Amino acid sequence: MQALAFNTQFSADTGHSIVVHPSVTRTTAPNASAYTFTGTNSFLIGHERLALVDPGPEDQAHYHALERAIAGRTVDAIILTHTHRDHSAAAPYWRQRLGAPLWSNGPHRLSRPLRRFEVNRIARSGDFTLVPDRVLQDGALVMAGDVEIVVHTTPGHCANHLALGIVGTDTVLTGDHVMGWNSTLVSTPDGSMADYFSSLDKLIALPYRRYLPAHGGEIENGPDYARALKAHREMRNSQVVAAVEGGARTIGQVVAQIYPTQSPKVRMAARMTIAAHVEYLAERGAIKARHTLLGTRLSPA
Repeated sequence: MQALAFNTQFSADTGHSIVVHPSVTRTTAPNASAYTFTGTNSFLIGHERLALVDPGPEDQAHYHALERAIAGRTVDAIILTHTHRDHSAAAPYWRQRLGAPLWSNGPHRLSRPLRRFEVNRIARSGDFTLVPDRVLQDGALVMAGDVEIVVHTTPGHCANHLALGIVGTDTVLTGDHVMGWNSTLVSTPDGSMADYFSSLDKLIALPYRRYLPAHGGEIENGPDYARALKAHREMRNSQVVAAVEGGARTIGQVVAQIYPTQSPKVRMAARMTIAAHVEYLAERGAIKARHTLLGTRLSPA
């Protein structure tokens, strides 16, 4: 198995259209941040007829860049890999502008119900009011413009996440499920670590080698990279168990042990993902977690 190595040298060439596959063009939005890397990648699939995947944020410069890339061709559908706003906020604009239907795996939804007194830390990131014209189901074969794609449900990062395979090729659009620049944020209850692991296994078993993520550059050996991501998460599971067995009784104490020198911003994101690991491990009996008004209390199994 290859060692996990992130590629942070990606040149987004924001505002310009880059051909990344004979049937796929990438245009990166100017919404770079600690969570979006160089910005959200919007994709056009097709040749004479197109599908627009992940139109991205509400941004005039990105609108103009996509107009140039579309170049007057017919867009048959707008497809969302998922409904976090950095991918979906511009969907209503393009649905009206192009008269094209919106396709996704349904409105934004949580991976599980909120517990009493629980707060969804990334509630504002989800586009809960956006309703698609067509709900894409696992295994569906659909025409994206003049190119056939197959839909793969890949929940984990969020519940309605999809990957889109280009039929007859080794290429798949992986959204935020697998990215080359960083590991994916899994924040419960928006996302689910159990689903994330299952979706990694599912993607690894599919006949694709080249992954096109929604942030950062393409991944040339996707299955090996996904295996390395899985091993990384399994290592985090072991670290959480060790921290709890060593006396950590809160998620904050676990984060402090695993990330002792990282910045507060990194720790904030880490806290969300560690909470997802804690939930995953507690469900499997590897640790105990008791949810109280004052937070989650941890103890060894």
